[in-house]
Amino acid sequence: MKFKIITLGCKVNTYESEYIKEQLLNKGFLNTDENPDIIIINTCSVTNNADNKSLKTVRKYLRENPNCITIVCGCSSDNNRTKYQNMDIDILLGNKEKSKIPDLLEAYIEDHQKYTYFPETRELPFEDMTVEKFTSHTRAFIKIQDGCNNFCSYCIIPYVRGTIRFKSFAKIIAEAQELVKNHHYEIVLTGIHTGSYHDGDHDLSDVITKLAEIPELKRIRLSSIEITELDDKFLNVLKTTPKLCNHLHIPLQSGTDKILAKMNRKYDTTYFQNKIATIRSIRPDISLTTDAIVGHPYETDEDFKEYLKFCESLKFSKIHVFPYSKRDGTASSRMPDVDGKVKKMRAHMLLDLSTKLEEAYAKEFLNQEVEVLTEEYEDGYVVGHTSNYLKIYLKGDYLLNSFYRCKITSLKDNQIFGEVIACTN
Repeated sequence: MKFKIITLGCKVNTYESEYIKEQLLNKGFLNTDENPDIIIINTCSVTNNADNKSLKTVRKYLRENPNCITIVCGCSSDNNRTKYQNMDIDILLGNKEKSKIPDLLEAYIEDHQKYTYFPETRELPFEDMTVEKFTSHTRAFIKIQDGCNNFCSYCIIPYVRGTIRFKSFAKIIAEAQELVKNHHYEIVLTGIHTGSYHDGDHDLSDVITKLAEIPELKRIRLSSIEITELDDKFLNVLKTTPKLCNHLHIPLQSGTDKILAKMNRKYDTTYFQNKIATIRSIRPDISLTTDAIVGHPYETDEDFKEYLKFCESLKFSKIHVFPYSKRDGTASSRMPDVDGKVKKMRAHMLLDLSTKLEEAYAKEFLNQEVEVLTEEYEDGYVVGHTSNYLKIYLKGDYLLNSFYRCKITSLKDNQIFGEVIACTN
């Protein structure tokens, strides 16, 4: 039987979908994009738009594939249980028991009994999954953590992902070693709240240090880390571990102390600014990207002007902008809402700033040499990323999943072009 997986949302979902795919392939199922017998949709609920997209996607596939076995899981199904339960879904889960999907599918094929399961507690064990090879990516992900205890006032994720929990230190290292054997030379450590990682005496810094000892592993990347988790131990790892990529994604969410407090974030602008200065004293050319919410309740025009100015002063290399999304069940849902047109205008202004900062950062590397890991073909170019996550376009016939020393030659329409000097595998 043939299956198709549709993955919406974050890198954690991507990892979980890859695990499901690998297990199904091992059981003899076939992965396809056309005429599947089984459709698996891994949903997202990080914003209202994500929820709507997930619901729309499920309805579309149910309508267009009435004879397929349909499996739905993830944050949106957990957050909108009644809506999904009213659809004709064969296997319906939240974020628990995703690892059991291959077995649940075999049971359904045998007895045709529909199955629905949602946990009634946030206190969940870590659901172990191990991926040996990523079929759809050059870089590989390892999910080392799940859940969140922060309860930012605008965020639904702690309610649908549960409490923080972790993969064992030994299993992370073993999984990484297997991935490297299967020719993944860059590994991304991911989770819902990755920087909270702990297993006994081991923390995230210990994971990075141990992974750096794997000879064939060239790069270690973090999907995201909170500013409050960049302690002295981590900063020392940043200083002494060249395999740790020259890029950190650090969510800011707002640029004023008033709104950060309303968001229940655990820092103020002075703390954030000082920590960024410390990071740049260690790695002056590091790429720092961020997430930013605009139009949170109580955000005035003056607040937003201060926010914009703060982002510009920090010189992020990219800002991922999200208009505030009211999430029922969160603290912010009881606050007044900012007008939609105002939110849209502010989002455009912050995106314009992001484009300006992105171009300024890229220009710093014009005519410089960089190392690129080639990942895919795109419009006649071989495309890959540097350690500091610059996306480089190379003209020529080059191998994928290989490292090339390149010189950045030009920037055009927000794209960066380079010429290969040598293969550095």
